[in-house]
Amino acid sequence: MSDNIILRTESLTREVPDKVIIDNITLSFEKNRIYSIIGPSGAGKSSLLRLLNRLDEPTSGEIFFHESSACDNAPENIRKKIGYLFQTPYLFPETVRDNLLYAESSLTNDKINEILNQVHVEPELLDRKVSTLSVGQSQRVALGRLLATRPEIIMLDEPTSSLDPTYTEAIEKTILEIVKNTDLTVLVVTHHPNQALRLKGEAILLVEGKLIEAGSAEQIINDPRSELGKRYKNRQLR
Repeated sequence: MSDNIILRTESLTREVPDKVIIDNITLSFEKNRIYSIIGPSGAGKSSLLRLLNRLDEPTSGEIFFHESSACDNAPENIRKKIGYLFQTPYLFPETVRDNLLYAESSLTNDKINEILNQVHVEPELLDRKVSTLSVGQSQRVALGRLLATRPEIIMLDEPTSSLDPTYTEAIEKTILEIVKNTDLTVLVVTHHPNQALRLKGEAILLVEGKLIEAGSAEQIINDPRSELGKRYKNRQLR
């Protein structure tokens, strides 16, 4: 087992009545990498993130964080180290500063400015009411609030689905910089193969809850080995 593995699953499965959502998935995630989780609608991409963050519980199988069973830890302890950013950002009322301090009340002004710089939020927005922010600004503030908790892994569920191309580019740039400048591991659910290519790193292809391929984003998207991978590349899976 590589010392660089921070999170892994063994035969991870989640079933609901009449359906298997995640089907016997075994995966490893290494420190300081980007993983794009791709696949057609209903493939189980968001469901996988929810299991890894303990928002949902597996029917069977195991999740290991630093080689300790995640299911043996209280969910709130896991979520301090494995942060989750939902598709639609939710910010608490009041200001950007209030949101950052809610995540970590001991933040100094220097640390607050460092976080704002990390997520490309203008300093003049710090005392702005969050109700006045654009969707793109709100998404980056939500990401900054997540970083304020000092997680080891961050999970982003379609973070750019509601954004225009300018804000999408800003979020992608932020993700790349975070991984370059910190030890964080980032898992990103995306419906867009080209986004996975822009983020570089690794890709995980799911279809109907099954792991189909895992490897470099370049290889999985441009040169898939499996029949389902080829069908996904040719847009035959929706």
